[in-house]
Amino acid sequence: MVKHIVFFRLADRAEGKSAQENAEIIKAGLLSLQAKIPCLRHIEVGINIPLAPATDHHIALLCCFDNFNDLNTYANHPEHLRVAAYIGKCKTSRSAVDWEE
Repeated sequence: MVKHIVFFRLADRAEGKSAQENAEIIKAGLLSLQAKIPCLRHIEVGINIPLAPATDHHIALLCCFDNFNDLNTYANHPEHLRVAAYIGKCKTSRSAVDWEE
């Protein structure tokens, strides 16, 4: 199994919305991928709690795949690219790690 974890920091305002509003939109978009991309075995999306330090990331994403080829399929899937395009308009930074278990 391959696990893919990503952390995003969001701009205070983007696309006419607050970081919190964009975090909710991004979370919904990412979670919708479960039903649209068959090779995506599991997905979790967390929004950082408001009481957490301001230096923390805003969103954490965890996805599971059977193998690295499936991760690449997901990464290039049109539905993922649609959600990623919106994230690209809102994020100020991204960090990711992929590992195999």
